[in-house]
Amino acid sequence: MRQIQREAFSMLTTIMVILMMATVAAFVLGTSSKIIKETTSQFQREQAALYAKSYTEYAVMAVTANDSRVAGECLENIDATIGDPSEGNGYNIRIRIAYIGHNDWITECADTRELGTSTTENSPLNIIVDAYVEYKEADHPDIDNAPYTTYHKRTLQKI
Repeated sequence: MRQIQREAFSMLTTIMVILMMATVAAFVLGTSSKIIKETTSQFQREQAALYAKSYTEYAVMAVTANDSRVAGECLENIDATIGDPSEGNGYNIRIRIAYIGHNDWITECADTRELGTSTTENSPLNIIVDAYVEYKEADHPDIDNAPYTTYHKRTLQKI
C-alpha cells in the first residue's frame, strides 16, 4: 500500500512541474511576440523618419537647381514610392514645397504655394518643405484593410 502512495505522489509532482513549465513557456512566447511586433513597428517609424529627412534634403537641393522666376521651373511637388506600401513593406512619400519671398522670386509659382511676400528685393528666398511618409503596419492581421500611418516633417529652409 505504501508503494502505491509514493507512485501517486511522484505522478502529481510531475504533472505540477509540467503545468508550471507550460505556463512559463506560454508567458515567454507571448512576451517575445510582443517584442517582435514592437521592434518591427519601431523599425518602420525610424525608416519613415529617415526617408522624410532624406527627401527634405533632396527637395532643398532640387529647389536650388531650379529657378522659381522662370515659367515651369517652380518646383512644388515631389512624389515617390519605395517598395509596395499596400503589402506592408513599402512607403509612399509626398513632398510639398511652399515659397516665401519677394514677388519677383515667386511669380511663376502657383498661388497656393506662395505663403507671403517680403518687403524688400534683397530678402532671401525661403521655402517650407512638408514631407509626408505613409506606410502600413507590417504586422497588421488584415493588411489589405489596414490604415496607413503617416509620418510628417515640416522644415523651413533659407535658399
